[in-house]
Amino acid sequence: MSEHCNHSWLLTDLYELTMSAAFFENDCNPTASFELFVRSLPPERKYLLVAGLEQAMDFISNARFTGADIEFLRGLPVFHQVQPGFFEYLRDLRFTGDVWAVPEGTVAFGEEPLLRVTAPIIEAQLLETYLIATITYQTMVASKAARIVYAAQGREVVEFGTRRAHGPVAGTTAARAAYIAGCAGTSNVEAGARFGIPTFGTIAHSFVMAAPDEEEAFERYSRVFPDSSVLLLDTYDTLAAVDKIVAAKLQPRGVRLDSGDLAELSKQVRHKLDAAGLQQTKILASGDLDEYRITELLSQGAAIDGFGVGTSLTTSKDAPSLGGVYKIVEVKNQEGKSYVAKFSENKMTYPGTKQVFRFSDRNGTFTHDLIACAGEEYANADELVEPMINAGARISEQPPSMQEIRSRARQQLERLPSELRATTGGGKYEVQFSQELQRLLQLARDHAHAREHSSLHSR
Repeated sequence: MSEHCNHSWLLTDLYELTMSAAFFENDCNPTASFELFVRSLPPERKYLLVAGLEQAMDFISNARFTGADIEFLRGLPVFHQVQPGFFEYLRDLRFTGDVWAVPEGTVAFGEEPLLRVTAPIIEAQLLETYLIATITYQTMVASKAARIVYAAQGREVVEFGTRRAHGPVAGTTAARAAYIAGCAGTSNVEAGARFGIPTFGTIAHSFVMAAPDEEEAFERYSRVFPDSSVLLLDTYDTLAAVDKIVAAKLQPRGVRLDSGDLAELSKQVRHKLDAAGLQQTKILASGDLDEYRITELLSQGAAIDGFGVGTSLTTSKDAPSLGGVYKIVEVKNQEGKSYVAKFSENKMTYPGTKQVFRFSDRNGTFTHDLIACAGEEYANADELVEPMINAGARISEQPPSMQEIRSRARQQLERLPSELRATTGGGKYEVQFSQELQRLLQLARDHAHAREHSSLHSR
């Protein structure tokens, strides 16, 4: 994907642009605040691990309409009555507002604002699609990866899923999210180059099948990679493949199991390797693995040193989307500030800009969160939502490194109550709403009811 495509305001839904045109044509561009949050957690998810913020900040800071973009929009039938001034406005459009967000690698829960945009409403509205897609996707993958890493009980997990991702770009950002969550690295070379993530690889069945025989394939590969070869065992016969490695006096760094009874095969392979003096050769496993399968394998005493996980990780197969939304919560115009909320059943929102306060016990374990109005203060609580962009400029010239984000994630996960990290079972984290925020919600209800009542009587 080209750099232009990465930063094009066209990366949005059409209705964001039609609303923007309607705002512009009606000379209505007040400052508005929008908040991005996940309504509720998917089944089997007891927490989220926030990721994707750096890509979101990069887009906000660099989004542009090119001349070609403008001409494309002019040619769309829906815009045929829109005046030229709107397109000239778009040509010069840059983000000028403020952004607050929860830093990447932070544990979060349903209803909690992950990001807030305060800007002229056209600017804020145009960001909706990109922000939801970027932050919820990486957060979804990071949350899944954290569960898989926990299930591996200290064994390495490598992200293997680009070929199963919903496109190469998704595969690359999934690798980033997985690394934040604790994966040891990725098979995706582009992710390694862009983000400094360690890259890992073995061999495919095709390399073995292209050789005259399996032993020759192993020897050819090991000659080129004497210190790092990881040999795939299950092209023909897994245990016979180990015998061929031993007979050829090879000393691979690792071997990989990709099919069959992984628990039993790993024990037999370990026995053969140890008997041949290859105690240092690691056994890796892959093949439709997830946190449940890994937990099962280890409960069976599998002699596996590391896991390669693909499809279930990059697609978060059992919960392939998050219910992320981006809702307007506050509007400022010449008449002052108004608090807005949505009252429809099952989709209610709270008005006003917010802060999340996190409380911990004396051991540092998180106990509960309080969603409150921005500006409220609570002693002995951490504030999660931090300023990121002010008046269109990033506050920090140097974003946190991948290692810093990864370290934050590790520390955050370690402070979760143990029942929340468990792969299965009960446990729900308590998230409350402050009394002031509830008062603001009732105020917004009353104002909305009064406006509706006044409108009915004026007809």
